[in-house]
This record gives sequence, structure tokens and C-alpha cells, in this order.
Amino acid sequence: MTDQSLSPRLLPSLWGRIDRVALTGALILLVLAIFDRPAVVPTIEETLEHFWGTLPFILFAVLAIGYMKATGSERLLDGAFQGREMRMIVMGALVGGLSPFCSCQVIPFVAALLAAGAPLSAVMAFWLASPLMDPAMFSITAGGIGFDFAVAKTIAAVGLGIMGGFTVKMLANSAVFADPLRAQPASAGCCSGKKLTLNWKFWQDADRRSTFGRTTWDNLLFLGKWLMFAYLLQSLLISYVPADLIAQVIGGDGLMPILIGALVGAPAYLNGYAAVPLVGGLMEQGMSPGAGMAFMVAGGVSCIPAAVAVWALVKPRIFVAYLALALSGAVIAGIAWSFVA
Repeated sequence: MTDQSLSPRLLPSLWGRIDRVALTGALILLVLAIFDRPAVVPTIEETLEHFWGTLPFILFAVLAIGYMKATGSERLLDGAFQGREMRMIVMGALVGGLSPFCSCQVIPFVAALLAAGAPLSAVMAFWLASPLMDPAMFSITAGGIGFDFAVAKTIAAVGLGIMGGFTVKMLANSAVFADPLRAQPASAGCCSGKKLTLNWKFWQDADRRSTFGRTTWDNLLFLGKWLMFAYLLQSLLISYVPADLIAQVIGGDGLMPILIGALVGAPAYLNGYAAVPLVGGLMEQGMSPGAGMAFMVAGGVSCIPAAVAVWALVKPRIFVAYLALALSGAVIAGIAWSFVA
């Protein structure tokens, strides 16, 4: 008799190894083949064409991340949260908007800051800016939407962090921001790990070379799968969603398209890198520049990894304040960009 005792364990194990992004993309193509078979090959060709055009930016991004990790240059950020509170707010926003922290890496970093007594205002500045921009995101955004948009989003990230930090500072004695931490904040994340000492010539050390190779490859797979998926969605969007419909809903001038972009961006955001080609496609279809900026900012701060990082550490009222600051900052960024673009 065959022993089937391992079967119940085998299926969950196999399911855990399947990449959900790749599986979703394959299912989309399968559905497309069922309902519109002639469109399958053109859709794949258009997806690969867009991906190939972005590939130089992807390679630059992953090499930059690998270099920072292998050299230990992340340690240069450790002194940002020391000194006067106003200085810490500005530095927190700059570090959040320019550093290569991923959303899960924020959790242990912020937990350590709060445990060490860093003011919530500086931490909030870092929190709000961190999911919006990093070197990899800048490179992908510049290649997918435009250099001007990438610069504007970087300014929006830092500006949102500063706005949020000073808002918390002014209301620090209110009931909303008093006693912010949960009883047992989370202290680990998928990106947590020991920081290396600073050494710019990482290639002279075998462990650092290994770190560079592993980090570069992992990020190449991560960015590659998400951008391939996003370009697939972009191709379908352009093919099947009428441009005049998008132009009617989130096109044109005025405040309403920006408000809609912020409100839609918050729940609809898939991933910071995947959002770039999607917003690019929407803007080609008639989405207003201000609405595109509001979508990117609101969605980036409220996306699941970033939101979970906040929820894991602070009480619900702080979490609500975080979301309120994100939405208001997104609307302000959208209005400002609509006048500049």
C-alpha cells in the first residue's frame, strides 16, 4: 500500500514555492487566449518591448543597491536621527526619501529608533517619505515616465515627510499622538540583517562579494517580475480601456481629478515599481499629470508593505493619522505638479 501521509504536506509546500506574480501573469494570458486569442502574441510582444526599453534602468538600479549593501554604506544614515528635533525631522525626511530602505526593512529600523527615544515627529517624517522614493525607484520612474516626474516625486516624498513631521511636532501633546507605541512592537522584517562596516572596496572581501552578488540577483528578480507584470497590465489597459473614459474620469484640469487620483491610488496600488508603467499608460490615455502624481504618492505611502510597517508598531489612532497625512500630502503634491507639468 502506498504511503500517502506526506500528500497533505506536499501541496502547501508546492504552493509556497509558486511565484504569485508570475502565476497571475500566466493566468491573465490564459484568459486572454480564451476570449481574444489573436491578441495574445501582440500583447506579449508589446510587454517585452516596454521591458527591454526599461532594462538599462533596472540594471543600474540593482547594481546600485548591491553596491550600497556590500560596502555597508547604509551606516552613513545612522546619524540622521541625532540632535535637535527640527533637524531630525528634516534629516528623517531626506533619509526616507533618498535611502534604499524597503518597506519591510523599515519595521526593525523604526522599532529601534522609537525604543532609543527618537521623537515620533522625526520617525513619522521618515515613515512617510520612505515608501515613495529610493535610488532604484528614481531610476525606474525616470525611465518609465520621465526624469522630470522622478525629480518631482522625490521632492514630493521629502516634502511630505517634512510636512508630516512638523504636523506631529505641533500636535505632540494632543491625545492623538500621546503614547503612540503598541505594547509589543514588531522587531523583525524580511530585510532585517546585520549591517556591514563601511568599506568602499567591497570586491577585496569574499563575504562582501557574495553579498553584492546575492543582493543584485535578488533585486533583479524582484524588479524584473514586477515590471514584466506591470507592462502586461499596461498593454491590456491601452488595448481594452477606452482613452476617452479615462480622460473623462481622471483627465482634465481642476481639483477633482487629483482627488480621485489620490483616493483611487490608496487602495489600488500594487507595488511601487509596478505602478510606474501603469501610471505611464494611464497618462498616455488621458490621465492628468496632477492626478498621476497624486496616485503615485497616495498609493506609495498606503501600499500594504508600508502600511503594515506602521500598523505593526503604533496604535490605530497613529495609523489613521499616518493615512490622513499621506492623502493630504498626495493632494498637495498633485496640485503642485499640475501647475508645473
